[in-house]
Amino acid sequence: MRRNIRKRPVYHTRHDRSRRTRTIMSETNQTESPRIRVLFVCMGNICRSPTAHGVFRKLVVERGLSHRVEIDSAGTHAYHVGEPPDRRARETAQERGIDIDDLRARLAERADFETFDYVLAMDQDNYRVLSGLCPPGMESKLRLFMEFAPEFRIRDVPDPYYGGQRGFDQVFDLVEAASRGLLDDLIQRLR
Repeated sequence: MRRNIRKRPVYHTRHDRSRRTRTIMSETNQTESPRIRVLFVCMGNICRSPTAHGVFRKLVVERGLSHRVEIDSAGTHAYHVGEPPDRRARETAQERGIDIDDLRARLAERADFETFDYVLAMDQDNYRVLSGLCPPGMESKLRLFMEFAPEFRIRDVPDPYYGGQRGFDQVFDLVEAASRGLLDDLIQRLR
């Protein structure tokens, strides 16, 4: 008789071309179901997409799905490659119990469409840029993030970079709602 023993997560650190370090949690038991990979994308990868990365990561951990989900974030422009998230985004996240200090900005690339199952644009401008990177036949992976929060009836997560703290709070509220909707969608795919 063979018992199914759940193994502890192993944390792997991977460095990609942008020198961004990301931690990937995986089970040591490779017979588990395939993982789902999610990429959040905004313009510079220092405000909206790292906020979404952190919020969604926390939800995934709380649901016990860390071994089944890989999360990353990127930007469509290389303004801040290698930099941590904006101070205001980090402070807003910290106030709500989420740590995003480990994240570093990187540039979205064509290969992301081969790697990730969900490529989620924060707004229509970034969606258009990503559409230009998207290889033929992979368009179904690209979506607007706010599609997962239809109750808000908006398409874009507004860029808070040039505004005040209020903008970061609004972004966080939108990201939390869309992250919950995304997690529900992802759980359906995992079944």
